[in-house]
Amino acid sequence: MNIGGGAGVADDNTSSSSFMQLSHEVWQRYQHLLDKSTPLVLYRWIFLAAIAAVDPEIQGLADGPALPTRASEEFRPFVRRLPEFKFWHLLIKAFCVALLLTFFSAFDVPVVWPILLFYWSVLFFLTMRRQIMHMIKYKYVPFTFGKQRYGKKAAPTDEANTGRP
Repeated sequence: MNIGGGAGVADDNTSSSSFMQLSHEVWQRYQHLLDKSTPLVLYRWIFLAAIAAVDPEIQGLADGPALPTRASEEFRPFVRRLPEFKFWHLLIKAFCVALLLTFFSAFDVPVVWPILLFYWSVLFFLTMRRQIMHMIKYKYVPFTFGKQRYGKKAAPTDEANTGRP
């Protein structure tokens, strides 16, 4: 006698476990492709350029700051905090998600200023959260109110109290 529908529970477990197994296999294949593409720097960037060619707005981003061309210009070397492969991988994911979202009309949001203000606020908070927390931790206030004075105030002298020179 089967009380409580035990057969349905077994079907749910097998379907969820088969889904988990399938998603794990897809993730393994994806990771294998990433591992094989790691040494192929030129081909990865060509692939990214091919994806970016779909969006005509990307072509206008070429105009920007350039490296110094003369010895008199200042050169400031920098240390990369984000490895090239991780940067490429994040760009590929962003392009793929953006391209996928263009096929659904639910993401066609009308452009009105309150939505843009909210979007800008969320992006600003998400990108500046670490810097703001660092400033709070070390009690750094980027605003100054008036001229800051160092040292002691001059004590009033007896001459000021008596009015004599």
